[in-house]
Amino acid sequence: MTAAPPTSAPARVARLSYFFPAHNEEANLEGLIDEALAALPGLAETFEIIAVDDGSRDRTPKIADELADRHPDVVRVVHHPTNQGYGAALRSGFAASRYDLVAFTDGDRQFKVEDLARLTGRLAEPDGPDVVVGFRIKRADPLVRTVYARAYRLANRLFFGLTVTDVDCACKLFRRDALEGLRVTSGGAFFSAELLIKLRAAGRTVVEVGVPHYPRTAGSATGAKPQVVFRAVRDFWRLRLAMWADRAGALGRGEPVLRDAG
Repeated sequence: MTAAPPTSAPARVARLSYFFPAHNEEANLEGLIDEALAALPGLAETFEIIAVDDGSRDRTPKIADELADRHPDVVRVVHHPTNQGYGAALRSGFAASRYDLVAFTDGDRQFKVEDLARLTGRLAEPDGPDVVVGFRIKRADPLVRTVYARAYRLANRLFFGLTVTDVDCACKLFRRDALEGLRVTSGGAFFSAELLIKLRAAGRTVVEVGVPHYPRTAGSATGAKPQVVFRAVRDFWRLRLAMWADRAGALGRGEPVLRDAG
């Protein structure tokens, strides 16, 4: 993994799919889509915005559908009838994406859509990486989440050799063809780490670039809930033990990241 400083904004990419997972984000949803509609024309000649409603119990599904009706050629919604978890929401976003480049942030507005330009700029550099992952320059989260993140990063480094600075930074950009053939088992918070582990094992090039991180101003975070942490720890050890027993089999196990053609 290599890191690089921000670069000057490149020419717009040809086609970009942008998605975000949203669970009970009624206070953030419309603002985020408005932000994306304003920022993405400067990043891509053609783009789509996909909201993944992960079984929200507030007004998130209704607001998302209204915004899709208001912008029918650009905004689409994927609904989960029940809350399936962060990784499942990311998987649905990848599966729904149609364009050559696929990017995502979270639905909590702690990243700015315009900062995806840092990632597209890095992707356009001569080494042509397959994946660009952000790392939070200064994390704007409560102390408990920062402590969890540091322990998690160390565990991934020790047990999987994953040297990414900020595994769960929700600001990532992928070449679609780099995701072809990859399968991921986790439907929870371990999804991002498992995906990066399997990208590296498949020989894909992953680079890093710093991105700003902003405090959450609406809604409530769920990433530090005990059940979320327990599920991530369970999925972590499930993959580690499976790889010790049968590395090739473990790397090929799980649901496809991309929807099969046809």
